[in-house]
Amino acid sequence: MQLDSMKPAPGSRKSRKRIGRGPGSGHGKTSGRGHKGQGSRAGGGPRPGFEGGQMPLSRRLPKRGFHNISRVAYQVVNLSDLSAFVPGSTVDLQALRDIGLARRRRPLKVLGGGALEHGLTVKAQAFSRAAREAIEKAGGSAEVVAAEGKADE
Repeated sequence: MQLDSMKPAPGSRKSRKRIGRGPGSGHGKTSGRGHKGQGSRAGGGPRPGFEGGQMPLSRRLPKRGFHNISRVAYQVVNLSDLSAFVPGSTVDLQALRDIGLARRRRPLKVLGGGALEHGLTVKAQAFSRAAREAIEKAGGSAEVVAAEGKADE
Protein backbone atom coordinates (compact mmCIF):
# COMPACT_ATOMS: atom_id res chain seq x y z
CA MET A 1 0.00 0.00 0.00
CA GLN A 2 1.35 3.42 -1.01
CA LEU A 3 0.43 6.73 0.58
CA ASP A 4 -0.50 8.23 -2.79
CA SER A 5 -2.95 5.42 -3.54
CA MET A 6 -4.80 5.46 -0.21
CA LYS A 7 -8.47 6.43 -0.30
CA PRO A 8 -11.10 6.64 2.43
CA ALA A 9 -13.67 3.89 2.63
CA PRO A 10 -16.55 4.40 0.18
CA GLY A 11 -19.33 6.41 1.82
CA SER A 12 -17.24 7.51 4.80
CA ARG A 13 -16.62 11.01 3.42
CA LYS A 14 -19.62 13.11 2.47
CA SER A 15 -19.32 16.44 0.65
CA ARG A 16 -20.92 19.36 2.44
CA LYS A 17 -24.22 20.82 1.24
CA ARG A 18 -23.46 24.04 -0.70
CA ILE A 19 -26.59 26.11 -0.21
CA GLY A 20 -27.58 29.32 -1.96
CA ARG A 21 -25.64 28.61 -5.16
CA GLY A 22 -28.40 28.84 -7.75
CA PRO A 23 -31.25 26.66 -9.00
CA GLY A 24 -28.97 24.03 -10.59
CA SER A 25 -27.59 23.02 -7.20
CA GLY A 26 -30.97 21.96 -5.87
CA HIS A 27 -30.34 24.15 -2.82
CA GLY A 28 -30.76 27.61 -4.36
CA LYS A 29 -33.28 30.40 -3.77
CA THR A 30 -34.59 29.71 -0.24
CA SER A 31 -31.55 27.53 0.58
CA GLY A 32 -33.55 24.69 2.10
CA ARG A 33 -35.35 26.99 4.56
CA GLY A 34 -38.78 26.97 2.93
CA HIS A 35 -40.96 30.08 2.62
CA LYS A 36 -41.45 32.60 5.43
CA GLY A 37 -41.90 31.62 9.06
CA GLN A 38 -39.65 31.41 12.09
CA GLY A 39 -37.22 28.90 10.63
CA SER A 40 -36.58 30.95 7.52
CA ARG A 41 -35.26 34.02 9.36
CA ALA A 42 -31.68 34.69 10.31
CA GLY A 43 -31.24 33.73 13.94
CA GLY A 44 -34.69 32.18 13.81
CA GLY A 45 -35.90 29.03 15.46
CA PRO A 46 -37.19 28.41 18.95
CA ARG A 47 -34.95 28.95 21.97
CA PRO A 48 -33.33 25.91 23.59
CA GLY A 49 -35.82 24.01 25.71
CA PHE A 50 -38.87 25.46 23.96
CA GLU A 51 -41.41 22.73 23.20
CA GLY A 52 -43.89 24.59 21.02
CA GLY A 53 -45.91 25.98 23.91
CA GLN A 54 -46.19 22.64 25.72
CA MET A 55 -45.07 22.89 29.34
CA PRO A 56 -41.31 22.29 29.05
CA LEU A 57 -39.61 19.34 30.70
CA SER A 58 -37.58 21.65 32.93
CA ARG A 59 -40.83 22.94 34.43
CA ARG A 60 -42.67 19.61 34.49
CA LEU A 61 -40.11 17.88 36.69
CA PRO A 62 -40.23 18.42 40.46
CA LYS A 63 -37.58 20.61 42.00
CA ARG A 64 -35.81 19.14 45.01
CA GLY A 65 -33.01 20.02 47.34
CA PHE A 66 -31.09 23.11 48.30
CA HIS A 67 -27.89 24.60 46.95
CA ASN A 68 -25.89 26.29 49.68
CA ILE A 69 -24.05 29.24 48.13
CA SER A 70 -21.82 29.53 51.23
CA ARG A 71 -20.50 25.96 50.91
CA VAL A 72 -16.72 25.64 50.73
CA ALA A 73 -15.56 22.83 48.43
CA TYR A 74 -12.32 21.41 49.83
CA GLN A 75 -9.86 19.06 48.22
CA VAL A 76 -9.08 16.43 50.80
CA VAL A 77 -5.91 14.60 51.80
CA ASN A 78 -5.79 11.74 54.30
CA LEU A 79 -3.14 11.18 56.96
CA SER A 80 -1.97 8.04 55.14
CA ASP A 81 -1.05 10.26 52.16
CA LEU A 82 1.21 12.40 54.37
CA SER A 83 3.44 9.41 55.15
CA ALA A 84 5.22 10.08 51.84
CA PHE A 85 6.96 13.09 53.42
CA VAL A 86 10.21 12.84 55.37
CA PRO A 87 9.94 13.30 59.15
CA GLY A 88 10.11 16.91 60.33
CA SER A 89 9.26 18.42 56.94
CA THR A 90 6.63 21.08 56.29
CA VAL A 91 3.62 19.97 54.29
CA ASP A 92 1.54 22.66 52.57
CA LEU A 93 -0.58 22.93 49.45
CA GLN A 94 2.43 23.53 47.20
CA ALA A 95 4.29 20.50 48.58
CA LEU A 96 1.24 18.32 47.96
CA ARG A 97 0.95 19.67 44.41
CA ASP A 98 4.61 18.84 43.76
CA ILE A 99 4.05 15.15 44.49
CA GLY A 100 0.64 15.02 42.77
CA LEU A 101 -1.65 14.73 45.81
CA ALA A 102 -3.36 18.09 45.23
CA ARG A 103 -4.35 19.41 41.84
CA ARG A 104 -7.08 22.02 41.94
CA ARG A 105 -6.93 25.58 43.23
CA ARG A 106 -9.23 24.78 46.13
CA PRO A 107 -8.68 25.03 49.87
CA LEU A 108 -7.12 21.97 51.46
CA LYS A 109 -8.62 19.86 54.24
CA VAL A 110 -6.70 17.13 56.03
CA LEU A 111 -8.78 14.13 57.13
CA GLY A 112 -7.92 11.44 59.66
CA GLY A 113 -7.92 8.42 57.33
CA GLY A 114 -4.99 6.11 57.97
CA ALA A 115 -2.11 6.59 60.41
CA LEU A 116 0.81 8.98 60.66
CA GLU A 117 4.04 7.49 62.03
CA HIS A 118 6.25 10.59 62.21
CA GLY A 119 5.95 14.26 63.11
CA LEU A 120 5.21 16.81 60.36
CA THR A 121 4.32 20.47 60.26
CA VAL A 122 1.09 20.49 58.26
CA LYS A 123 -0.33 23.76 56.92
CA ALA A 124 -3.86 23.59 55.53
CA GLN A 125 -7.09 25.58 55.43
CA ALA A 126 -8.96 23.01 57.56
CA PHE A 127 -8.42 19.87 59.63
CA SER A 128 -10.81 17.25 60.93
CA ARG A 129 -10.64 16.73 64.69
CA ALA A 130 -9.20 13.23 64.26
CA ALA A 131 -6.51 14.49 61.87
CA ARG A 132 -5.44 17.32 64.16
CA GLU A 133 -5.19 14.93 67.16
CA ALA A 134 -3.24 12.32 65.16
CA ILE A 135 -0.75 14.90 63.83
CA GLU A 136 -0.10 16.30 67.31
CA LYS A 137 0.12 12.78 68.80
CA ALA A 138 2.82 11.89 66.23
CA GLY A 139 4.86 14.92 67.39
CA GLY A 140 3.91 17.33 64.62
CA SER A 141 1.84 20.48 64.42
CA ALA A 142 -1.33 21.40 62.51
CA GLU A 143 -1.45 25.04 61.39
CA VAL A 144 -4.57 26.61 59.90
CA VAL A 145 -3.72 29.05 57.10
CA ALA A 146 -5.95 31.36 55.05
CA ALA A 147 -7.09 30.22 51.61
CA GLU A 148 -5.03 31.42 48.63
CA GLY A 149 -6.03 34.83 47.34
CA LYS A 150 -8.08 35.67 50.45
CA ALA A 151 -7.27 37.93 53.37
CA ASP A 152 -6.82 36.46 56.86
CA GLU A 153 -10.14 35.66 58.46
